Amino acid sequence: MNFLQRLFGNSDPSDPSEPNIKFGRYSDSYKSAAQYEAWDESLENFEKENYVVSFDAFFRYLRDDKDENVKWQEENGAIQFEFYQGSKKIFGTASIRNFKAEAKVAKARQLNIGFMRRLIEQNFDLKYSRFALDDQNDIAIVFDTSSLDGSPYKLYYALKEMAVNADKMDDLLIDEFDVLEQIESSHILDLSEPEKEAKYAYIQSEITKVFEEIDHGKLRPEQYPGAIAYLLLDLSYRLDYLISPEGFMMERLEKIHRLYFENDGKTTPQKTALMRKNLDQLTTRTKEEFFKEMYRVKATFGITTPVNHDRVAAFIDGELHNMDWYKDNRHERVAMAIPGYIVGYCLFNYAAPKPVRELFHLYFKITEQEFFNSLGFSLNFQDARSGELNRKNIKSAIEKIVKDNERIFPKLKPDFFSLNYSSRPEFAKSYLTMIRNLDTTKVD
Repeated sequence: MNFLQRLFGNSDPSDPSEPNIKFGRYSDSYKSAAQYEAWDESLENFEKENYVVSFDAFFRYLRDDKDENVKWQEENGAIQFEFYQGSKKIFGTASIRNFKAEAKVAKARQLNIGFMRRLIEQNFDLKYSRFALDDQNDIAIVFDTSSLDGSPYKLYYALKEMAVNADKMDDLLIDEFDVLEQIESSHILDLSEPEKEAKYAYIQSEITKVFEEIDHGKLRPEQYPGAIAYLLLDLSYRLDYLISPEGFMMERLEKIHRLYFENDGKTTPQKTALMRKNLDQLTTRTKEEFFKEMYRVKATFGITTPVNHDRVAAFIDGELHNMDWYKDNRHERVAMAIPGYIVGYCLFNYAAPKPVRELFHLYFKITEQEFFNSLGFSLNFQDARSGELNRKNIKSAIEKIVKDNERIFPKLKPDFFSLNYSSRPEFAKSYLTMIRNLDTTKVD
């Protein structure tokens, strides 16, 4: 078995009984055995200077058959290819001599010194690709290299750089500069109106609840700045995972993450004030502005960092005990924000082993059951009136995850007896402790 496959396992099958809704950030760490074999084949042929064969295998490695995110064909000894990353299509040619790729970012009705300066500044941060103007003076991002220097490793990181930046910058530039407009977005799939309505309602209600807790809760913000930080971070990561936003909202949530963890000398109260300001900007947007950025896209490259379970366990160890004082003193909303923050942070930043990721997703299904049901799911993990947790259904859901992963993770034996169902905070703590203690050793 390929090393990468041993590390992450195969891609997970979808559950046909549930609505086809995507959550969280795409990760390309969960590939099939055939994809890992294609990677080895690409490396081998590159070393033999069989460049076109190497490129063909490289695209087989990138392609996700479920999403059909990569397309290519060989003509006259050269490969014409295209693949998708969010709202952008990247296309190009790969031959025995050269490898060229381009993505059109935005259409410019006229040139403007403002966006041109922004692109020049962006180019300083790029290692492989560059923003440019095409023959029609529209914004594009391009990458090219000689085939001799086009190893699979270089192609992967170069194409990822250009694809991620193209996808991120289009909405931001169009939102900021009136002379720019959307270009070539036929592959974008609009979400249904009920899904948009459910997500919009959740965004507004959850921000309102957290602001109410900060302003009128029992804990004074000036005395408990750490509690405020947990509330805001939990909210931000939850919205990022459950809503899967694009454009302005995605950038606000990413900015909140950067604001809190940036080593800039600011105190926690100063940082939480800035975090709240960014969340407050979401409450002033119209429903139409939110709906415009709610769409479903294909992706090829993930932006989360691949990690093993030890990294996740260490993060749980470092944070989970912080909920004890709030739990023991009946500050339930803050107590629940801490395990929520842990789960959200890991999903925002990490590509954890597949069963761990699925157990994190299940955590949100349990704690945010009402939202999932508003999307068309039929979940019964807790009673809607009493809040009492359904042990049988929770255990069955965990067992299904174990069964789905037992071939690659045979030692995945969660301790069901350690789960504490007496209250939501007690369950949350025991559930994350159960995840922390999992043995995610894989078979070869």
